[in-house]
Amino acid sequence: MSVDLITLSEDGLYCPAGGFHIDPWNAVPRAVLTHAHSDHARWGCGKYLVAAPGRHLFRTRLGTDADITAVPHGEPVDHNGVRVSFHPAGHVLGSAQIRLEHRGEVWVVTGDYKLDPDPTCLPFEHVRCHTFITESTFALPVYRWERADVLFGGVNAWWRANKAAGACSIVYAYALGKAQRVMAGVDAGIGPIYTHGAVEKVTRAYRDSGVALPPTRSVSEVVTEEGSKGKGKSKAKPWAGALVIAPPSADGSPWAKKFGPKSEAFASGWMCVRGARRRRAVDRGFVLSDHADWPGLLTAVRESGAGRVLATHGFASVLARHLRERGLGADVIATRYGDDAADAGGEGEA
Repeated sequence: MSVDLITLSEDGLYCPAGGFHIDPWNAVPRAVLTHAHSDHARWGCGKYLVAAPGRHLFRTRLGTDADITAVPHGEPVDHNGVRVSFHPAGHVLGSAQIRLEHRGEVWVVTGDYKLDPDPTCLPFEHVRCHTFITESTFALPVYRWERADVLFGGVNAWWRANKAAGACSIVYAYALGKAQRVMAGVDAGIGPIYTHGAVEKVTRAYRDSGVALPPTRSVSEVVTEEGSKGKGKSKAKPWAGALVIAPPSADGSPWAKKFGPKSEAFASGWMCVRGARRRRAVDRGFVLSDHADWPGLLTAVRESGAGRVLATHGFASVLARHLRERGLGADVIATRYGDDAADAGGEGEA
């Protein structure tokens, strides 16, 4: 790998000329972040540079005392002669690819991204470069996403059927990004939408950022109201016919048992594989990912115009081999991203 622009240090991707890390794994003096998922946005760094659309999310994740500078997409910032700019990645709200330019050489670090349309964030922007560092979470030909209208048509049909049966519908989805994409995609006219507290906290940051989402209410608010009534006959719980959105970590927990008759579903790109659905032991698996599928990855690489590609976190060796067979200079760069089990309930946030 070129030592002139990006190297791999014990703290992650490092730009020696600019003196900063990109999505560092540990606390460092200066961090440039692609998005607010906690495997990419670590707490405790001295200074953070982020894309402006994600400022509320980064503040929610990193705390009120974090030194965060947010800049608009496409606006260059100079770090010791390295021009840094953010460009939409389409992954979640505020997600960005990071473009670095130094002495005529251009590198792009994608972070996590997808090419599919998503009403909760800006669409992926193709950025031309010489070297392209790309994620490869779903870099196998089997991973191909269906259209959003088809997918959410299935989700809505499942919810309606559960409502007709007097059951609650629970969707387990990553609290940052996936949960809000579910809210934006379903037909909110079917019934009320309730959220786990972790989902509601992030949803507020989305609304503060100007993202239009249907009304939601935290489950804890309903439980608190009923608890305040004291002894005696309590009001019937509103779960029958409702949609509840919760993080994967809530699956199988005592929290999830309070909803009475229910049907449970898991929303993830991993649901494309039957074995993953069986391991989750839910009633339905909806193939919904905030990462690029196999065709999306190949499109992003092609449109970058890069002569050199470095694949990371996922099926990196498969993607690199495929690209080499087609004449590109491609290799694997080992990173720790995608291991955020604490946030994602053990499945990654795919």
